[in-house]
Amino acid sequence: MNIRTLSTPTTKLLTLITALTLLAALSGCAVIGHAFCAPGCQTQAHNSSSLVSFLYPDGRTPPPQNAIPELHVPLRVGLAFLPSQNSYGATSLNAAQKEQLLDRIRQRFVSRPFVSEIVVIPDYYLTSARGFAGLDGVQRLYNIDLMALVSYDQVTHTDDNDLSLGYLTIVGAYVLRGSSHDTATLVDLAVVDPATRSLVLRAGGVSTSHGNSTLVNVERATREASANGFDDATNQMIGNFDTALTAFQSDVRSGRANVHVVARNNAASRYGGGGGGALDPIDLAALLLLIAAAAWRSRAAQPCAA
Repeated sequence: MNIRTLSTPTTKLLTLITALTLLAALSGCAVIGHAFCAPGCQTQAHNSSSLVSFLYPDGRTPPPQNAIPELHVPLRVGLAFLPSQNSYGATSLNAAQKEQLLDRIRQRFVSRPFVSEIVVIPDYYLTSARGFAGLDGVQRLYNIDLMALVSYDQVTHTDDNDLSLGYLTIVGAYVLRGSSHDTATLVDLAVVDPATRSLVLRAGGVSTSHGNSTLVNVERATREASANGFDDATNQMIGNFDTALTAFQSDVRSGRANVHVVARNNAASRYGGGGGGALDPIDLAALLLLIAAAAWRSRAAQPCAA
């Protein structure tokens, strides 16, 4: 074998394949995929769950009008992420991230005076049994009054510019400008009453971001953008839900809310005395007025005795 034999096209092809294989091991298969993609190519990752699809599977439609739920305060609330239903591309939200986001929501609202406990429920309980029938089973298992369901939708677009294939080295792919990525995220929190199959309260948050990275770092950059998108959207959702909850409390006190509030046995004496979790005087007065509303109306309708 001489030097000329080593320069044959077959040897060059084998050398190229070996180099590409080594590059894949060092930089990830995504880099090789980009290498064979023409400049300007695009990729997309989409991960989502849908409240409507979960509650009304198989094309069912929501009822035209909600029933009036009866809320027995203080409430025991279940909190869970809806399982992902639409997903392709890189996984954007793992179990640890879900747990962290749910804990932030729980910490924000567990101190409300009309809430006795917020129980975080693993989403695998909702995977096998969808719809309100599945929520009924979770409600009985955890002995909860309401379910707070977190759904989400996130799309990440990645575009390679003309310079994204500029430098392929043995330690990875580096470019002058690299790949750009846009991430749009929606996080929604809906509180539903499984007993009456009605929506009690909801709020959402959104986040959009744009960034650039070298090709060798594009996967890490998009993962970070995805995590930041969920953080930002969750922060906005928590703020919006706080506002909606304050308005809901005001509607309950004035009788405009589409709910019936009932105090549990001895709730007034157990929660009216102060300390952590105690009902403030305004809340207590509002609950007592709501409970006695029917009796007062009945007395007012009767003529006074002579």
